[in-house]
Amino acid sequence: MRKIVFVINYFHPDYASTGQLMTELCMHLKEDFEITVIAAQPGYSEETFKEKGKKKIEIEYWNGMKIIRVQLPKVNKRSKLSRMKYIIQYFMLANIALLKEKNVDLIYTISQPPVLGGLIGTIGKLLKSSKHVYNIQDFNPEQAAAVNYTGGTVYKIAKKIDQLNCLYSDHIILVGNDMKQTLENRFGKNHQLSHSVINNWTDENEIVPLSKKNPHVLSFLKKHHLEGKFIIMYSGNLGLYYDLENLIKVSSELRHFSDIHFLYIGEGASKKEMQDYVLKHNLENVTFLPYQPKEFIKYSLNVANVHLVVNQKGIKGVSVPSKIYGVMAAGKPILGVLEKGSEAEFLISTSHSGLVSEPQDYMQFVENIKDIYDMKCEERHEMGMRGRQYLDLYLRKELSLNKYKETLTTIINSQ
Repeated sequence: MRKIVFVINYFHPDYASTGQLMTELCMHLKEDFEITVIAAQPGYSEETFKEKGKKKIEIEYWNGMKIIRVQLPKVNKRSKLSRMKYIIQYFMLANIALLKEKNVDLIYTISQPPVLGGLIGTIGKLLKSSKHVYNIQDFNPEQAAAVNYTGGTVYKIAKKIDQLNCLYSDHIILVGNDMKQTLENRFGKNHQLSHSVINNWTDENEIVPLSKKNPHVLSFLKKHHLEGKFIIMYSGNLGLYYDLENLIKVSSELRHFSDIHFLYIGEGASKKEMQDYVLKHNLENVTFLPYQPKEFIKYSLNVANVHLVVNQKGIKGVSVPSKIYGVMAAGKPILGVLEKGSEAEFLISTSHSGLVSEPQDYMQFVENIKDIYDMKCEERHEMGMRGRQYLDLYLRKELSLNKYKETLTTIINSQ
């Protein structure tokens, strides 16, 4: 059986979306390949930092797969120094773990941590004479530059390194059609890099449309004092690439709507700033909750009347918000803050499952909220269900997983 080593940072039981996606991918492939996973000790999971083992590299076995865990420092996502310390230690330990593996036929890496995730695969390919598939979930440093997180010399060096990662990979997997333009921008229209587009997914059999009268949904509403509220939900990473620190200010403009309530579920670098704004302005129409357990997400997503799917300006072609698949599966209407022509905007507009405004057009964002709020319940229901129907036709989990299996099988067996 051919051996694939996944170097993917996040893996079960992490709540990070890439961790869940990669866990499901590995589970789908394990009957056809020998799977080894190199990942960090869980960071988003309920396991606390103090409870982690003392060894720098630990091995465990889970569902017939070998899991190599690397021990990393706790990261403060608002501190560049803390992030760098985390990333460098991951890079070093993941390389050591990979180089110890024998008889590796293919190395699969993702673009996390930025740039260095792919570089692990480049180094591994050269030293182990194996093939390398590079899955670009986010183009970096372009993503960091879009929010002014990095620039100048650092940007130029990082981009050169990631261009090398692309050039030396045997195949590049992108997660959105708009990302092909970014690849073209890097290498020109006539580039011959082997690549394909395979969208991310959610489990459409697990996440289904549910009424607010569902016992679990109703219990959640009661627990958090949200009964009778028109809930605008954001569920996922409260990170730097979504302009959430500015979008939160819309809550002030809508505070006179007694039943409109904003619910943010997740963690991330922008959360503290958002919470500070809510406290400073004494807003009672905003609630923050931590990540929900994976098995409960099918209920928490159905709490919302409408979901936010947002990206910062400049992210088009660089990243695709994976949360859109879960929202579409739950059959809920979408309030998009997305650039025209981006993958997520295309899905919403093509399926007619929501309303979209351009990033930083806060006036139109408010108008879109009011327009969905003013709709009849039946209209909102039909809008959300159009997204579900589109997902069932074109974005099913099985379709993406089978594309991965076909792609990896072809690459690993090619001469």
